[in-house]
Amino acid sequence: MISPIRILAVDDHALLRKGIAAILASQPDISLVAEASNGHEAVDQYRTHRPDITLMDLQMPEMNGLDAMVAILAEFPDARIIVLTTYVGDVQVLRAMKVGARGYLLKTLLDKELLETIRAVHAGRKMLSAEASYELAEHATTDALTPAEIDVLRLIAAGHANKQIAAQLSITEDSVKGRVKNILSKLGATDRTHAAMIGLRRGIIQS
Repeated sequence: MISPIRILAVDDHALLRKGIAAILASQPDISLVAEASNGHEAVDQYRTHRPDITLMDLQMPEMNGLDAMVAILAEFPDARIIVLTTYVGDVQVLRAMKVGARGYLLKTLLDKELLETIRAVHAGRKMLSAEASYELAEHATTDALTPAEIDVLRLIAAGHANKQIAAQLSITEDSVKGRVKNILSKLGATDRTHAAMIGLRRGIIQS
């Protein structure tokens, strides 16, 4: 008899973990062997159970999903991790895939795509949800913001004026204005507020 695909589910919302458990319960070839509510627990549970597939939320308290992935993959390079998130942001997708995620799935699509994604990743394929693939394709040709521009965008989103940003980053106000101009151009934003909204939506900065 073929052993079922063993799953570790990591999410800080118990309700979502229950939803995953309910979806998996009716599948004879898939078994939920462990759960975790933050990144630290995820690393511990992975060490204990060595699951075939880990379903990993990105935004969690104490230790986020990306950091947990880095820790798990450093110790277990063959770990197969599928990212679960409410964030469609293309930068989030890129970060997760660069760290080593084998799949990326929006939580809104769990009932439609979870089982197919688990089986595909277990078979050795990489899987992106249609929305995540679209976001990657849509922004693949846009100029990426530099780390210095991201610093400025983060402070814009926090409500700081150019003078305050210049003081915090120890640069001139003219330098800030230059970076703001580049940010607006690269993001196709109409103003600072619009740029901050785009940055948050695309996962370039975190709220």
